[in-house]
Amino acid sequence: MTDSSETEGELPASTSSPSRGKWPLIVILAVAAVVIGAVVWKVTHPVVGKESRSGKHGGASMPVPVTVQTVGATNFPIYLDGLGTVQAYNSVLVNARVPGLISEILFKEGQEVKEGDVLARIDPRSYKAQYDQALSKTVQDTAQLESAKLLLARDEELLKKNVLDRQSYDTQRFLVAQLEGTVQADRANEEIQKSQLDWTSVTAPISGRTGARQVDVGNQVAGGGTGTGAASIVTINQIKPIYVTFTLPQQNLGRIHEAMTSSTNLAVIALEGNNKTQLGEGTLSMIDNQIDPSTATVKMKAVFPNDQEKLWPGQFVNVRLLLGTREHSLVVPAEAVQIGPQGSYVYEVTPENTARMQAVKTGPTEGGITLIESGLAPGTSVVTDGQYRLQPGSKVSTGLHQPAEVTHPAP
Repeated sequence: MTDSSETEGELPASTSSPSRGKWPLIVILAVAAVVIGAVVWKVTHPVVGKESRSGKHGGASMPVPVTVQTVGATNFPIYLDGLGTVQAYNSVLVNARVPGLISEILFKEGQEVKEGDVLARIDPRSYKAQYDQALSKTVQDTAQLESAKLLLARDEELLKKNVLDRQSYDTQRFLVAQLEGTVQADRANEEIQKSQLDWTSVTAPISGRTGARQVDVGNQVAGGGTGTGAASIVTINQIKPIYVTFTLPQQNLGRIHEAMTSSTNLAVIALEGNNKTQLGEGTLSMIDNQIDPSTATVKMKAVFPNDQEKLWPGQFVNVRLLLGTREHSLVVPAEAVQIGPQGSYVYEVTPENTARMQAVKTGPTEGGITLIESGLAPGTSVVTDGQYRLQPGSKVSTGLHQPAEVTHPAP
């Protein structure tokens, strides 16, 4: 009995001992898991916690730094923009007026010439001979006329004395009249031959700049401009002054006529393709008398002094027609205007240094400045930089700039 009871008493002790040994290990592992999880959560969520605290407690107290500008009033130019082509004020294709052999070329390509300058010469020898022949014929017939006049005077005296019959006298009188006509024809022919001789010197009909030479010395040219190219010597273009032709949509015609009632000389500006480099300033000289139905545009022409020769025939330019100037117009920098679902708006800065969204009606933009038709009052401060970080009611800290002005000068 004793042995069996001892045996039974030892069995529980041996079976419960391993269970008591596991519990401390489980507790340690659980504590370690909690610590590791806390560390991992803290590492992966610090920003969220910081932003949450900041947005919850510090967002309203941290102003957004912005740049503002006061709404000002200025004189704002109103332009109409179009595409134009430069055209010579006058363009003349110089031709030989008489046929002959080119003996001299007296100009250089691209040279400035004046009206009357000799550009080329045609061999004049045959024309000189014809002119001399016409002169001698005139002298010959004039001598015959003078002789006939002397005879007529003598016959008149004889007629008075009844020594000469009336028929002989009339015959002499008619001969004098015939010779007078002959001499008159001779003098006309003399003028023709003189003109032919003069035309052997090819002169510039206008002042301007010569182009490429189209004939060389030694070539035979046709006269009177009837040749297909042989008679052409050079083209002269007058570029000072110069024309710019351009087109504008037909719906602008009413505004242009209205502007012309207050100013007869509407200013026109020619710009390079980059729309920045100004090539010249001129005035509107012509509005076409009809609208092109194929393009619904009206053709116009402006004249430019072109003293610096920045405009060249055939050149494409951007054209700006100044209709007038709006005086004391409200303007803001173009970057202050934003586009939203409801249209254009700006951010105003209230006296409490908070941002307020204000809807505006805008006009054209010129030189980085936008015309405000309605929605703002003079002296209002609008945000020009930093507005993308704003919400209506956001606190702001401001840096003030001067009121906007139109930087593109109106002529």
